[in-house]
Amino acid sequence: MRFEPKPMISVAAIRMQQFGVQFYQASLTASDIDKLVRFEVLSYIDQAGGVRGGRKGPQSKINWDLLERRIASSEKAYQRQIIRKKIEELVLYYEQCRQARDLPSIPGAVIISADEKLSFDPIEPGSVLGRLKVPEREGVLRAIDGQHRLLALHADIDRFGDELFTVPAIIFDRLPEDHVVQMFVTINAKHTRLNASHLVTLSGRQLYRDEALAAAHDVVRALNDREESPLHGDIKLLGVGKGRVAQAPLAQELKKLFANDEVLGGARKAEAFREDSKRFFVNYFKQISNIFEPAWNGRKYSIKSAAALRAFIRVAPDVVEKIDQQHADRADSRAIGRVISPWGRRIGSLRFETDGAWKRQGTSVDGFSKELRLALQYPEGAVV
Repeated sequence: MRFEPKPMISVAAIRMQQFGVQFYQASLTASDIDKLVRFEVLSYIDQAGGVRGGRKGPQSKINWDLLERRIASSEKAYQRQIIRKKIEELVLYYEQCRQARDLPSIPGAVIISADEKLSFDPIEPGSVLGRLKVPEREGVLRAIDGQHRLLALHADIDRFGDELFTVPAIIFDRLPEDHVVQMFVTINAKHTRLNASHLVTLSGRQLYRDEALAAAHDVVRALNDREESPLHGDIKLLGVGKGRVAQAPLAQELKKLFANDEVLGGARKAEAFREDSKRFFVNYFKQISNIFEPAWNGRKYSIKSAAALRAFIRVAPDVVEKIDQQHADRADSRAIGRVISPWGRRIGSLRFETDGAWKRQGTSVDGFSKELRLALQYPEGAVV
């Protein structure tokens, strides 16, 4: 009888050792995670389901029926029930990271235990660097720590497209079951967490030494906190709150604006603008919400997407220049409204229909910024 070797996945890894226990620091791709890791929760006979809390309905970005079928439950498992709200928040955070492109979504290693024997091929004799070979079998790995992060990755993976995405992982080779449970309890028994209100407080100047970034977060806080702002309560600050608008893309776009004195009329005018920027942007977005009222208050529009909001911020210097030409107060709501009124005629709310023009034109920040500038430059639709 001929022996057929098991198919294996080979991944880059570092062989490590602590107190006589050998394990590996490895790099797994999103597809490796999706294929190899199984998810399970502790469940007794009289309990139903492995997911609790959160939202399950048409507004959710997650196909919960498919995801829940991926989660097994048994009396021998050790993981707690999956918290639906936590998965929703993580998927939203991954989306923010994907849009901002300046922050990794899973920078910390997840901890995984392999059910089958692993083999390690060092790059040279005695080296701790090499290739770790993992049996290519569905569910051969179990998450000890990081199950919510990996489930969110599984729920969001269809949106990754061809994006290269790797996850750092600590992989143990056939740990005894009692050792796995002991490690899980030790990691999860006590959590040191910052109070949510403390996190929001830190999202202003205390957290940022860069003056441009600090000014940017001042504006983001004003847009979120002020009741007269059309984005009041809509921005998720540092992952905290009910808002659905990503914080990071707004802050990064504002940082670029505040770091460039020239686009704001030189150092003196730029400094004056920074000092009054919170009032300007609150009034600016208030006028935008008035001009595009059906889209701003509608459900099937992308006007509050990262791309649209970043484009509005990017053309703010053009708006300021027009206001200066009228010798008006830069932050005056009526002056802002007069300058951007051509957007209502030239662009209109239908431009933001998610499954309409927005999707059909493959809208990008650069592309939509050009549309906004063109409408300001040629308010009556003159041919360029």
